Amino acid sequence: MTAVTDEDHGKGDGTGKPDGRADGRWDDGLIARRAAAAEAREAEETAPPPPAEDDAEPQVEAYAPAEGPLPTRLDALRELVGLSRARLDRETLAEAGRVLDEAAARQRLSSRHTVIAVAGATGSGKSTLFNALAGAPISDTGLRRPTTSQPIACSWTDGAAGLLDRLAVPGRLRRRPHPGPAAFDEALQGLVLVDLPDHDSAATEHRDQVDRVLALVDAVIWVVDPEKYADAALHERYLRPLAGHAEVTFVVLNQTDRLPGEAADLVLDDLRRLLDEDGIALGEHGEPGATVMSLSALTGDGVPELREMIGRFVSDRTAATRRLSADVDAAAARLRKVYVADGRPGLGERAREEFTDRLAEAVGAAAAGQAAEREWRRNASRACGTPWLRLWRWYENRGLPGSLDRMGQALTPPEEELTARQRVEQAVRIVADDAADGLPGPWAQAVREAAFTGAQGLPEALDELAAKAGTPGASKRGGGTETGRSTVPQLGGRPPKPPRPKWWPAAVLAQASMTLLQIFGGLWLVGQIIGVLEPGLVTPALIMLAGVVGGPLVEWACAAAIRGPARRYGQDAERRLREAAAGCGRARVLDPVAAELVRYREVRERYVTVTEFSTTGR
Repeated sequence: MTAVTDEDHGKGDGTGKPDGRADGRWDDGLIARRAAAAEAREAEETAPPPPAEDDAEPQVEAYAPAEGPLPTRLDALRELVGLSRARLDRETLAEAGRVLDEAAARQRLSSRHTVIAVAGATGSGKSTLFNALAGAPISDTGLRRPTTSQPIACSWTDGAAGLLDRLAVPGRLRRRPHPGPAAFDEALQGLVLVDLPDHDSAATEHRDQVDRVLALVDAVIWVVDPEKYADAALHERYLRPLAGHAEVTFVVLNQTDRLPGEAADLVLDDLRRLLDEDGIALGEHGEPGATVMSLSALTGDGVPELREMIGRFVSDRTAATRRLSADVDAAAARLRKVYVADGRPGLGERAREEFTDRLAEAVGAAAAGQAAEREWRRNASRACGTPWLRLWRWYENRGLPGSLDRMGQALTPPEEELTARQRVEQAVRIVADDAADGLPGPWAQAVREAAFTGAQGLPEALDELAAKAGTPGASKRGGGTETGRSTVPQLGGRPPKPPRPKWWPAAVLAQASMTLLQIFGGLWLVGQIIGVLEPGLVTPALIMLAGVVGGPLVEWACAAAIRGPARRYGQDAERRLREAAAGCGRARVLDPVAAELVRYREVRERYVTVTEFSTTGR
């Protein structure tokens, strides 16, 4: 044997330690090597888990342009919200705005990853299934309830940091699958699995986290057990509202190892029945819909089949697009009542004509035409009538008691007629109701507001038109105050003198001739009576008779001749006033109403685009 000297102890690499070991420990023996390996394993197990590779440096990958109708539908929904902000309240558009924001946020992140949440009730075994899929005990399981208090994520590949940040999963709860077949499964590359807290937890913050994450993930695996698969809280709060998301939904009946014989098949059939009542389409016989199956996460029975389905689902890389499309469908379904009308609303030609008729009635277009016709005839009678008849009419027009004018006024008391303002308000109300008939509530209200806002000042404008036309008695149609005075400009005056036809001078000359004959014959007779002229009654009597008879004949002939022109003149005056009233009503009421209807048709077209390529049939 060779003794070991102190000098030999100093040999090594110059560190003063045996064999160059800085810590002074021996490592050349079997026991020493085993002790060192045990210490290394212990240090590895007790050391905190290293941060996920995704957490070291956030990675953001642009979302690949989605194929199909989703971009068009999102653009249409964005335009729909923009066009509706002035007509609908924020609460109505809130869900559509949230869908647009979440779609934009998801499209900015990785399209190579599919985020699937594992959700379930207390004791359903979702964490056990989560660990079975990951191939490692990542999520804690136990008898204490609730076991899972925060979302835990397991990412199969790098680049999912942005997605996990969006889900607010802290870095200490981000894991990678345990090295093994599950970790290296090519079909699962891109999978991000998230274990959620219990949705029926007594802790309110747990339920809030479930609701928040479920609104952001691409798909969800609902884990139910034989005892709680028919729980009303699950079906009414989650499954039924998310029925349109069937294509991104897995429903797994867990713990089948606890069911004897064919009981598992019976429970699974009853679960399918409940899902069908919830409106969830089941993906059977190759049809799109929710995947429903049974398994036992504890024994592993059925887990490989589920992993294979998830692999096909992830490798397809359309989960995010299908989730966003289902979100758009759900938002469109909520907005249906404010965009879809009953029938074909609009302002038809008949409604426009009736509105014009009511305005013409309010402005007194018919009375104006009749007044113009009477004025034409009055002028004709003045020019072609006998002077004695004109004297009598002058006497009547003095307004003495018993005159025809006062008798005519007494026949139509003003208080028995609707005022012009009331007629205009009635016309506006009727046309607004016709235009809004069948429209959804907010748009019907917008149409009515446009009509009533435009109608402000319309009675005054119509009164001005009537005043310019000189409608007789128009002041009676004005709205009055309690004191009886008109609140609108008083409308009075006479119509302008109509133009005279070319034959009027000849008629005037003929009537003057007849008058001269009467005067001449009369003077002749007077001269004979007083003896100034020689007697001879026949000739002067015939001359006077010719004048007396000829005057009324000329007047009657002129009255017959002016009947047609006077009527046309009155009709022309009525037409001009009617067109003026129609133009005023169109500019103030019909055009604003038509603009609102055009706006509704625009948003209706956008809504049709949003729902045209619905994936859920909503």
